[in-house]
Amino acid sequence: MSGSSPRVALLMGSDSDFPRLEAVVATLRAFGEEPVVRVLSAHRTPEEACAFAAGARAAGFKVMLCAAGGAAHLAGVVAAHTTLPVIGIPLDNPPLGGMDALLATVQMPGGIPVASVAVGGGGPTNAALTALRILGTFDAEVARKLDVYRDDMRAKVLQKDAALQAKVAAVQAK
Repeated sequence: MSGSSPRVALLMGSDSDFPRLEAVVATLRAFGEEPVVRVLSAHRTPEEACAFAAGARAAGFKVMLCAAGGAAHLAGVVAAHTTLPVIGIPLDNPPLGGMDALLATVQMPGGIPVASVAVGGGGPTNAALTALRILGTFDAEVARKLDVYRDDMRAKVLQKDAALQAKVAAVQAK
């Protein structure tokens, strides 16, 4: 881990959300960050969620990630109790497939900012990468690792393109 204490907290409204959020933990760990992961509900444990958010800066956190489906109030409640960056991860729960969570996450009143990532598969990874980009603004090692990550993605896409071009050439040769 880049710091002596965890710098990223991942909060989720229910433990049943964790299988879809494992990518957050894996991505952060790949960059040397060990997140604190908690189940804290805006509706079922509001006092605990508010207390965690209010004490987050003093605890050394730099970024808060909040995942919830349905009414998805967790990110907003956390943002109301901290001035740290809060990134909402709207989950694609039934019956509305995440549209309700997305709208709840992006419709915050002025003065209580919550950033949002995509609903669905890419959202958790992008939330972790966004948190890492925030950390990279003041941690040169995280910024360097993000550059390597981006370069690796580029190389993989170019390899796939070269393989595709070979397949297209083989089809044209027939």
